[in-house]
Amino acid sequence: MRDPKLREIDQRAFLRRLNPMLDVYAAAMEPPHEQIPGRHTIMERHAAYPGFRAFVVERRGALPVLTSPVQGFAYGFHGTRGQWWHDVVHQALSDLEGPEHAEAWLDDAFEVAELHVHPQAQGRGLGRTLLNALCEGRPERTVVLSTLDRRPDTPARNLYRSVGMVDLLSGFEFPGGGPPYAVMGGMLPLAPYASAPRRE
Repeated sequence: MRDPKLREIDQRAFLRRLNPMLDVYAAAMEPPHEQIPGRHTIMERHAAYPGFRAFVVERRGALPVLTSPVQGFAYGFHGTRGQWWHDVVHQALSDLEGPEHAEAWLDDAFEVAELHVHPQAQGRGLGRTLLNALCEGRPERTVVLSTLDRRPDTPARNLYRSVGMVDLLSGFEFPGGGPPYAVMGGMLPLAPYASAPRRE
């Protein structure tokens, strides 16, 4: 079995991989099973958003009948008014610090919609590889995303902080219910990777 390979995929290739990507999403996020069809619809819609970009990490040589070759994926797009996440976060940031603060982060933002690595493939730097590839060369001024706010030192939170991202909102509950999220943002290009200080 060959090493995983990072690939940038276009909209058509993204749509062809929706089901295996959703399998990775489900394994990583453990959402209620009844939410998966809705997530499928959302991802289909995202593929048509402006500035859409996507990457997958695929394991070559896998047997499709036994396991999906997709080990991780990430995608994003240019955020604009009228997009649900953009509008909800813009309102929350405006309520917190004023509309100028919200505009500073969101008026020219690349929104990372999803970045997931299958639990069996985590711990190998694939998340960092996907994030760096996704953001490399983007024309936007900022990058923003939301991540589960289970605790402040999850691997995902640590990854985003290591490239210069900061918390914009914490313990944030999106309309419709669900667990709390942290909304994070950073400047583009991403800061060089800074490893966490070692504890003596």
